[in-house]
Amino acid sequence: MATVWRYALRAPVVAACLTGVVLAAPLPASAAFTTELSGLPDEFTAGGRVETVSAVVSRDDGGCVKVRWSMVLRVRGIRLDQVRMDRVEETGSFPLEVRTDGDVARLTDRRLDPGTLCPGRTVTARYRVAFAEDVTRGRVTLEAEAYDRNLRLLSRQTATRSVVGSGADATATPPPEPTPTEAGGPATDEPAEAPPADEPVTDAAPPVAGAGRPVARSGGFGVVQAAFLLGGLLLSLGVGLLLRLRHLTRAAGAQGDDVGPDRWWERPAAARRWRPARR
Repeated sequence: MATVWRYALRAPVVAACLTGVVLAAPLPASAAFTTELSGLPDEFTAGGRVETVSAVVSRDDGGCVKVRWSMVLRVRGIRLDQVRMDRVEETGSFPLEVRTDGDVARLTDRRLDPGTLCPGRTVTARYRVAFAEDVTRGRVTLEAEAYDRNLRLLSRQTATRSVVGSGADATATPPPEPTPTEAGGPATDEPAEAPPADEPVTDAAPPVAGAGRPVARSGGFGVVQAAFLLGGLLLSLGVGLLLRLRHLTRAAGAQGDDVGPDRWWERPAAARRWRPARR
């Protein structure tokens, strides 16, 4: 009976420890990733002037990951064929996969960035941007997105700048804002109002079909729900084990009552052999 009670006391302790470990496990979506755009001028000048824009991603915690960059380019008042954008590294031009849809172009790295993103370290992508000489005035939006090797969005940053020609009139009115797109349109269409300043965005389509959801918005059945479910199962198991032990204890007591408490330790008398009676 002592052994049975030892196991009965161990079961709740083990269940509590397992529940604590699951709840204390770090959530993948809680890793803090930040993307910044640097080198942006106050406005772009057309006519062959090349600007170098850098996208820098960093993280505050977690381990190390490889990064794949994707840059979304949106134009308004100008055409895509009037814009030239190249991804460059120290070794030269970086291969890109370019997809266009109307006035939106997406430039995605064909391979992972040479750098590795770790806490305290950053990964940088540099882009050279230039506009044709016949551009008079327009606006351009740059949206830098950092993905891991599984095409899961880590972070993104968006910035909008004006584009002016070398001889454009500074008092000219900018092009009108586009009307909102109809429901069910492409995910990369320009919104009704472009953000006036640099600001992080958390909702966008991944660079290719079938890519995963963003880290910060991994909804559905997550680790927290699994922890609560495991805790409930372990609690039910512990209660069932205690009820079973109580039943076994009562059964053992009932068998002992048939003998009587005063005879539990009585040793049966040894059988004696018959002896002939003396005459």
